[in-house]
Amino acid sequence: MKEKMTEHSIRLFEKKGFSETSISDIVESVGVTKGTFYYYFTSKEQLLMDIHLAYIDELLSEQERIMLEPGKSCKDKLFDMVLMLLKSIKTKKSSATVFFREMKNLSDDKLAQILPKRDEFRNKIEQVLISGIESGELRSNLDASIISFAILGVANWSYHWFDPEGEKTEQEVAAIFMGMILQGIEA
Repeated sequence: MKEKMTEHSIRLFEKKGFSETSISDIVESVGVTKGTFYYYFTSKEQLLMDIHLAYIDELLSEQERIMLEPGKSCKDKLFDMVLMLLKSIKTKKSSATVFFREMKNLSDDKLAQILPKRDEFRNKIEQVLISGIESGELRSNLDASIISFAILGVANWSYHWFDPEGEKTEQEVAAIFMGMILQGIEA
């Protein structure tokens, strides 16, 4: 039941927004009582927090797998990370939308749990960039911190417009992004 409420909530938050979605909306969509809601969640914000944690934890796990793949170049790892973000938009578009759009509705204590995970994700991209700089695969005069933000900005914003059923696949979009990025930073 918790998963069902979470799934319905994600769709409602995506469609109406977190602030505009009431607990009544959530329980009515599932066909349960408010008591059932409060059995699983202490508040609507806790539900939003659970959605955020599930999304970022899955991305971090997949990113770690990419980081540990032996024999992959820096460019390949960056491509795989961008592709992973685009795939997450394809497979979890509603969760991605809620994650990126509704963070503003988390209190400071909840943000204190989410922001370090977001920073960890960005820092791992920065580590790959630094590794590429040190190996000579990427230009030596790059600011890896700024480039990591730029990569995330390009990939993450695509939840607004990327249509997985559209003209381009996530693989093709990732290749376009990486072409644009790498032609600016290759050695």
